[in-house]
Amino acid sequence: MATGKIVQVIGAVVDVEFPQDAVPRVYDALEVQNGNEKLVLEVQQQLGGGIVRTKTPQ
Repeated sequence: MATGKIVQVIGAVVDVEFPQDAVPRVYDALEVQNGNEKLVLEVQQQLGGGIVRTKTPQ
């Protein structure tokens, strides 16, 4: 399991950067942990440079 870094948030759209050899595939689910709160994001697009664009399902 790879760890990514959130690089941009625009409303329900979240861009996440991963190492080049660990980029998740489109439709993969990503879990974001913020203290006791967990948010699940769905990968919508690979932007290149290890960055994926995701959206919140809500």
